[in-house]
Amino acid sequence: MTDNLPSFSPCDALVAVMVGVSASDQNPRTSELLAIERAVNHTPVFANYDIDRVRAVSQTVMTLFEEEDGLDALFGLVRQSLPEKLFDTAYVLACDVAASDGRLGEVEAEMLAEIRDQLDIDRLHAAAIELATRARHRLP
Repeated sequence: MTDNLPSFSPCDALVAVMVGVSASDQNPRTSELLAIERAVNHTPVFANYDIDRVRAVSQTVMTLFEEEDGLDALFGLVRQSLPEKLFDTAYVLACDVAASDGRLGEVEAEMLAEIRDQLDIDRLHAAAIELATRARHRLP
């Protein structure tokens, strides 16, 4: 599969990052899937995105996760498809998905660290994004 990867639009790449975080612990939760749907329906970057693409992108991510070098292939696709100005957007969306179920497991935390590294998110910017995410998803 990694030899004939599909091409992604920038929005496909954002969806792939969100799906990747949700699937990273091999237990995508309903709250995470709803967070992805909410992001696609309400985030301005997705204004002209065909929501029917979410299923195909999700399938691609899941197929890649079954392969030995699938994570590397996924990040290659994301970096190839996503303009640098949307790297921080990808990280914000990934953090929102990870936080949506009220807990951040070790595997999800590792996936977020990998996203930070792969997309070269500045550590200070990442900390600010993470703080805002915790505040947004904090229970009363």
